[in-house]
Amino acid sequence: MNNDSTLAGLQARYGARHRWYLLLAVMVGTMASVMSSTIVNVAIPDMSRHFTLGQERAQWVSSAFMVAMTVSMLTTPWLLGRFGYRRTYLICVWMLMVGGIAGGLSSEYYLVLAARVFEGLAAGVVQPIPAIIILRAFDPSEQGRASGMFGTGVVLAPAIGPSIGGVLVDLFGWRSIFFMVVPFCLASMWLAHKFVPTTAPGGLAADPHSAPLDWVGLGLATVGTLCLLNGLVQLHGGGGLLAVALLSTALAAFGAFVAWERRVARRIGTLPIEQIPLTAAPLMSFDLFRYPQFAMGSVVAFIYGTALFGSTYLLPVFMQQGLALSPSYVGMILLPAGLVLAVTISVVGRLADKYPTYWLVSIGLVLLSASFALMVAVNLDTRLLWLVVWAIVGRIGLGFILPSLNIGSMRGVEKGLISQGSSVINFVRMLGGAAGVSLCGIALEWRVAVHGDSLTKAATSAARLDAFDDVFIMLAVTCSLAIVAAWQLRVRPTPDVAG
Repeated sequence: MNNDSTLAGLQARYGARHRWYLLLAVMVGTMASVMSSTIVNVAIPDMSRHFTLGQERAQWVSSAFMVAMTVSMLTTPWLLGRFGYRRTYLICVWMLMVGGIAGGLSSEYYLVLAARVFEGLAAGVVQPIPAIIILRAFDPSEQGRASGMFGTGVVLAPAIGPSIGGVLVDLFGWRSIFFMVVPFCLASMWLAHKFVPTTAPGGLAADPHSAPLDWVGLGLATVGTLCLLNGLVQLHGGGGLLAVALLSTALAAFGAFVAWERRVARRIGTLPIEQIPLTAAPLMSFDLFRYPQFAMGSVVAFIYGTALFGSTYLLPVFMQQGLALSPSYVGMILLPAGLVLAVTISVVGRLADKYPTYWLVSIGLVLLSASFALMVAVNLDTRLLWLVVWAIVGRIGLGFILPSLNIGSMRGVEKGLISQGSSVINFVRMLGGAAGVSLCGIALEWRVAVHGDSLTKAATSAARLDAFDDVFIMLAVTCSLAIVAAWQLRVRPTPDVAG
């Protein structure tokens, strides 16, 4: 191994600046993964018409990505330990780029879904890595600033992306938006070769002969997530017995996952030290939940994910199918909100180093909830300026939450659990997000039918807007519930996790 490519070698070469260069390198790749997860929403109505899809099937373009991303997040600590930062990161960025190209060239809907799953698997591994770096490479007094800088960069791509994507959809069709990740992936690969170390978290050498992956746990988590989302879809689609069977299977799979992970952890605790590397480590360490701030942060992350990703899916659909705006108009309306979000994250990141994170997260949830409630006042006669303002209010709320939640949840957690903690908090957030996309799609179809309209009709109506209002109220109430848990993000005395 080239010593210059290890963490110690890169630190010797670049000095204290290396941690910022490293953060920049993973930021660009994360921008590509975030763009992959959100920009496709602008093209869903156009794609639905192209493939003659109903709303339930069309939303799987988002949901399939979310499921794959959610499950693969649990593998990040194992992959980093086995292959190191650089190899893991480069393979995932390459998968993102190939998935984007394949999705744009696909002629069948099932091929688009397969490409989305491929992208989602890569994005899930990439997204916990920056939080691991921030918590390991930066002092506590700098973590908020680093998180703010990273968050600012990451949200700029999806902030500008829908605007560019909307124009591309109008000019070239839905396929064009899949190719937007390619330049980000190419830039990220170049930066990774310069600044991302080959070593594993903590500066240790990657061990290709380390403990095997916990395939049983990963399989149970996958089954649980898939059955949960399919059960939610079937619940609305009229398949009552199948919905009950799927949701029951999901509950059983998640219960079995918890029991299995506890069993694996207990087994490792009884093995002689020389035998520990030969057995699979648990994907999820439940010692993390003995930290009260982490447990409450997980609750906030789940609810926050539900509201965030549900609304990311809902807003473009509302503007196009509810307000009859073109994709390019939707992109231009969301652009100012995205730019404000980038500025807010930068400011709040510095505040997170000085003020309690539970205050910042709570303020963000209040603003996010208010933005959903204000959307109820929007109708066909509303000036577009107000739509821009309400979107900005919501994005300011996100700006308070994004740099504060991970830091608030992880402060006080011992260093040996940081990699696991970052993956788990992201897994819980994305599980909420995957459920949120499905729930919003299901709730929308349900409320549209109740109000006597159908999304397959080209023209919008007052009844359709009433249906969207019902879903926005649901999201506002969901965010309000998370405020109670956010108030518990106070660092408590460190628990005894030796058991």
